[in-house]
Amino acid sequence: MPDWIKNNSFGGNSSTFKTMKQETRFFEKAISAVADPCRLSILLEISKKGSIRCCDVVGLTGLSQPTCSHHIKLLSESELIECRKEGRNNYFTLNKNNFKKLGQYFERLGE
Repeated sequence: MPDWIKNNSFGGNSSTFKTMKQETRFFEKAISAVADPCRLSILLEISKKGSIRCCDVVGLTGLSQPTCSHHIKLLSESELIECRKEGRNNYFTLNKNNFKKLGQYFERLGE
């Protein structure tokens, strides 16, 4: 394992073990979330449009509404998307700060 992962130097500051474990868990969940082709297409659509609703995901993927809700739930739990409610609709947007964090993680892997 590279020293920067062991020492949690990807964020710049030293952290407690608990924080390091939480950040490691974030990377695991985020990488797992984007590894699925359906979830990746959802993320790409959100990136293109800025925000989408669950019914938009059904139209995009052709999957059932419960399956789309499951994929959205996993993306939300991975902290890669955020949800805001407007009336009866939930709108999903990218959590750009967490994508930056994920990008920095991958940049460090390439060092």
